[in-house]
Amino acid sequence: MGHYIELSLLDLLLAVGLIVIASAISVALRLGLTKSLLAAATRCMLQLGAIGIVLKEIFRINSPYLVMAWLCLMLVMASWEAVRRARSRYRGIRLDALATMTFTSLAVGMIVTQVVVKVSPWYDPQYVIPIFGMIFGNSLNGICLCLDRFLEYLRARKKEVELRLCFGATRQEAVIEGARQAVRTGMIPIINNMTVAGIVSLPGMMTGQIVAGASPVQAVAYQIVIMFMIAAANGLGSMLFATLAARRLISINGIELNDS
Repeated sequence: MGHYIELSLLDLLLAVGLIVIASAISVALRLGLTKSLLAAATRCMLQLGAIGIVLKEIFRINSPYLVMAWLCLMLVMASWEAVRRARSRYRGIRLDALATMTFTSLAVGMIVTQVVVKVSPWYDPQYVIPIFGMIFGNSLNGICLCLDRFLEYLRARKKEVELRLCFGATRQEAVIEGARQAVRTGMIPIINNMTVAGIVSLPGMMTGQIVAGASPVQAVAYQIVIMFMIAAANGLGSMLFATLAARRLISINGIELNDS
C-alpha cells in the first residue's frame, strides 16, 4: 500500500496557522473564545507531545509491568475525569466510577485483545494501550451521561420511587425505568457514531490506519471491531454505574440525594 509520510517540526508549526484562523474568527465575531482556544491548543500540544515521548519509551522497553502500570494510570485518570464531568455527585461516586471503569475495561478489553485481535504477546503495547485507551475515553463519556440522567430521574421521581419501596418493591423494581432511560442516554453517542460511520465521517481508527499505509479493507475491519467494542463498553459501563449508584442512593429509608 502507500508509504507513510512523517511530519517534521516545521510541518507542525505550519499547522498552528489553522489555530490562528480559528482565533481570528473569534476576534472578528467577538466570541470571547480566543484565550480559551489558545490555551486549549497549547495544552493539547504539550500533553500529546509528552504522551508521545512516554509511549515511545514504553514501546521500546516492551515490558508487561510497564504496560500494566501505564494502563492503571489511564484507568485512574479516566475515572477521575468521569466524575469531574458529571453535573451531580454523591458520596462514593469516585469509588463507583473506578469500579465501573475497571470491570468494563477488563471485560471488553480482554475480549478484544485476546479473543478477537489475538494480540501476542498479550501485553504488546502497540495494540493494548490504544485499544484500552479508546475503551477508557469512550466509556467515561457514556457513564457520565448515564449518571446525569439517572440522578435527574431520581430527583424528578423521588416520591414515586419511595412509594414503590413502601409497597414492597425491590430497589431494582423501583428504579428500573430510570435505569433504562439512563443506559439509553449513555449509549446514544455511539449509536449515532455507528449510524454515520463511513458515509458522513471516517472514524479516527480507520483514518489513522489508512494514513499509516494499511489496506483500507483491514482499516475498515479494525474500525468495525472498535465501534462494536465501544458500544459494548458504553452499555456495560452505563448499566453497572446505574446499578452501583442505585445501591448507594436508595435504602429502606428512601432516596438520599445529598451531593458531595
